[in-house]
Amino acid sequence: MSQAPASLSDRGAADILLPDLLPLAKQAADAADRLLAAAKQAVVAKVSRDGKVSAALIEREQFAAHGLAWAATYVEALRQLSAYAHRMSEEKRLGEFEALIVQVAFGEYLTQMTGGIPMSQGETVRPRDLGIAEADIAAFETAPAVKTLTAAGNTAEVRARIAEFIAANSGAATFGNAGLEDTYEAIRDQMRKFADAEVMPHAHEWHLKDDYIPLEVIAQMSELGVFGLTIPEEFGGLGLGKESMCVVSEELSRGYIGVGSLGTRSEIAAELILGGGTKDQKDKWLPKIASGEVLPTAVFTEPNTGSDLASLKTRGRREGDVYKVTGNKTWITHAARADVMTLLCRTNDEPGYKGLSMLLAEKPRGDDANPFPAEGMTGGEIEVLGYRGMKEFEIGFDNFEVKAENLLGGEEGQGFKQLMQTFESARIQTAARAVGVAQSALELGLRYAQERIQFGKPIFAFPRVFGKLVMMAVEIMVARQLTYFAAREKDGGRRCDLEAGMAKLLAARVAWAAADNALQIHGGNGFALEYPVSRVLCDARILNIFEGAAEIQAQVIARRLLEGGN
Repeated sequence: MSQAPASLSDRGAADILLPDLLPLAKQAADAADRLLAAAKQAVVAKVSRDGKVSAALIEREQFAAHGLAWAATYVEALRQLSAYAHRMSEEKRLGEFEALIVQVAFGEYLTQMTGGIPMSQGETVRPRDLGIAEADIAAFETAPAVKTLTAAGNTAEVRARIAEFIAANSGAATFGNAGLEDTYEAIRDQMRKFADAEVMPHAHEWHLKDDYIPLEVIAQMSELGVFGLTIPEEFGGLGLGKESMCVVSEELSRGYIGVGSLGTRSEIAAELILGGGTKDQKDKWLPKIASGEVLPTAVFTEPNTGSDLASLKTRGRREGDVYKVTGNKTWITHAARADVMTLLCRTNDEPGYKGLSMLLAEKPRGDDANPFPAEGMTGGEIEVLGYRGMKEFEIGFDNFEVKAENLLGGEEGQGFKQLMQTFESARIQTAARAVGVAQSALELGLRYAQERIQFGKPIFAFPRVFGKLVMMAVEIMVARQLTYFAAREKDGGRRCDLEAGMAKLLAARVAWAAADNALQIHGGNGFALEYPVSRVLCDARILNIFEGAAEIQAQVIARRLLEGGN
């Protein structure tokens, strides 16, 4: 058994705030809310002209606007962590481990709200950047609950106590009870067993060889219901909610992000068809997607557009009973092996978003030798650092034919609107994938720290090592609860683009920090390709980029906040 950190009896008593934690968390979250209100008022003043918020001024004051987005994300994360603690307490499931995680999270995030929130490695936003008045900062810092939690929430002794729990719970599904209902915990257990048995033993080899995830593994995922998770039962799916999607995505991504991301393609396609498809399109495609018979891919991005979808140039001209598509697309995941493409293109001369339509473009499966055996379609693989297993492609279309009956919804000009309806789910799922990658990094870092002997003891015994792992566990729990909250909002039929964006923004940063710190714990060995942590680092890096780069995500959140969103 590996050596844990020195016991608390040797280090002095930890400042465990368990008896008072629930009211402290609630009061501190309320204080953070007041500081956020002051921040929002200050930033609105920076970006307004003649009493109205100006897009040009938001761009000029981008650092402050994005800082507001991060501050709001922190406040929502603390709200949800407080709600989690109260819920767990009511259910008699809030143990010392969970309480200490909440305590450290509050201590750290409250401190960062005035000391500086890292938006990226080289960008830290502070209250003065937002224009918050000194009086408002002082009121926040001197609020009794904030004072208590910033002083005693995240201490060396508390981190050592959490490290003891982590050492004692090696191999657990999560570090600290995630707070899920029994059904979702059963799903987690099933997916974890599958990932442990069928994915993790092979993931690093797939990555190093840039191999496809074997079709046999995809078939097993189909049998487990991964591709039909949220598709209604009437179309052959399981009819579960987005919270189940989070659990599945998290556990499969913990095994290998490529496997966890296979379900994303089906999720996006199914949501597009459910939200915008005709009855015939739903009847035809949804059962095939749910069963895994049809593998979809999303074909949206173009070489020179990125997030600027209004500038898409790929054209689909209607000629009789077909559309003939011409143009170029890039960063298309799993394109060669996909059976159908959700293809966004311009079908009329209306400017901007108005001219965009979504086509359900059928294609034959390809392979490495001939990735696109279809007339009017060519392309090649984009070699990437990580996020392998499905492969990335650029595609050229030259009068590629799509049946006119496969125009999503049967009406032109609806493509952008249809796509926007999927963004909430896609970002929630990306946040869940990030939590899974972060969990993988934590487990790899912990295992190495427990096994690596230096100076006569496991390096896990050293505070700078176990402290990294503790903060991974803490931030993973924060990101997890924010992600689950966004999923529950979606399941409740409520608009949640703000919450989904916040979950994705925070979870992506948490995943990258966890992977980076796990590699640091490995030292020089972490830099060797033979160690899986090197793959996890590469995989984690993409999470701040796809489904809305961190900067775009912050911009979207900021605009919602500044233009009246809550």
